[in-house]
Amino acid sequence: MAPAALLTLSAGIAGSVQVALMSRLGERIGVLEALGFSAALTAVLAFVLLLAARQTTAGYARALHQPWWMLGGGVMGLLIVFTVTYAGPRIGVAATVGILIAGQLAMGAAIDRWGLFRSERIPLHWPRLLGIGLLAIGDALSLRK
Repeated sequence: MAPAALLTLSAGIAGSVQVALMSRLGERIGVLEALGFSAALTAVLAFVLLLAARQTTAGYARALHQPWWMLGGGVMGLLIVFTVTYAGPRIGVAATVGILIAGQLAMGAAIDRWGLFRSERIPLHWPRLLGIGLLAIGDALSLRK
């Protein structure tokens, strides 16, 4: 398996674990409090990792000189963590992860199809559309307890 694919698989596993952990933390201390703690911990760890890997934090300054819309990725991350913290205990980890992935696939297909955010255009063929549709059906079924 290619390193990028292996890393992506690891992130997928981590995402499901994150839903379970953030759900419990949100129940104990509050959803917004859990979100704040997670964001702060992520910021500290990312800063340390950047400093260890690059021996500089100049990348932060360079980020501020990029088009404003590129900086929205951080906001999207915050929305994801908030959502999994809120939704996990209410609809379950499997349903939360399934719906999240369905949304990611649908938006990913739109980004690929129309080249949004200056991405390369990749056509949508029937197997891709079928996969997204089947996942949506699976998500609907996962909401049933």
